[in-house]
Amino acid sequence: MKLRVYAIAYLIFLYAPIILLPIFAFNDATIIAFPLSGFTTEWFAELTQNRALHAAVQNSLIIAVCTAVFATILGLCAARAGAMSDFPGKKGITGFIMLPLVLPEIIVAVALLVILRQVLGLSLGNWTIIMAHVLICTPFSIAILNGAFGALDPSMEEAALDLGESRWSAFRLVTLPLVMPGIISSMLISFTISLDEFIIAFFLTGSNPTMPVYIWGLLRFPKSLPVIMALGTILVALSVILLTIAEIFRRRGVRRAGGTDTGGFL
Repeated sequence: MKLRVYAIAYLIFLYAPIILLPIFAFNDATIIAFPLSGFTTEWFAELTQNRALHAAVQNSLIIAVCTAVFATILGLCAARAGAMSDFPGKKGITGFIMLPLVLPEIIVAVALLVILRQVLGLSLGNWTIIMAHVLICTPFSIAILNGAFGALDPSMEEAALDLGESRWSAFRLVTLPLVMPGIISSMLISFTISLDEFIIAFFLTGSNPTMPVYIWGLLRFPKSLPVIMALGTILVALSVILLTIAEIFRRRGVRRAGGTDTGGFL
């Protein structure tokens, strides 16, 4: 009974702020407070007229797509080597690659800023954010793809090699189709993480801010709060949809490979 009460209280604490987003996004008032004054879609209409926001969204989408592709490619290579190969120092190397999962983002952001600006002398912009986002998204990609490769039977690729296929063609024709749901899931998760990430983007952004950085700038203007609520409602809905699709593909990949589902995002 106590565990159930704790679980319900935790879920309320976790999701209550998110539930308030659409409530105030449709509220006909610039003051975020109860009681509500009326229903309106004015704040969503303002989103379509804000050119600066459109530019920030475009930057975030470009960064998120590039991050998803690069992080998934690196994650695919690492998961393939980790699941189907054995080499000295394998566990240590894998742990080192997964280190960004436990490092505070503020520390990673400051370190990357020093390296990129002071050591390498690079200008801050979309590519610096992409490199940083790839760094933090690759461990998530590896974690997802480890499950996809772990559910595979190595003898299937070995049988393709015995039948005359090369190592690359056996991977392309046999292994890759089986782990494709995991690849799609990895790309969706990496896309969502990159799209919503703020701390690293705040330190490494150039003259063209990303969407989270632009939203942070709007917080200085109280009259813009309802617009932020409207945008937040859209982002939450998009994130839930992408995570749901990613989980569907992950479970489909596990079933296709004949493995056992030991847990996931949902």
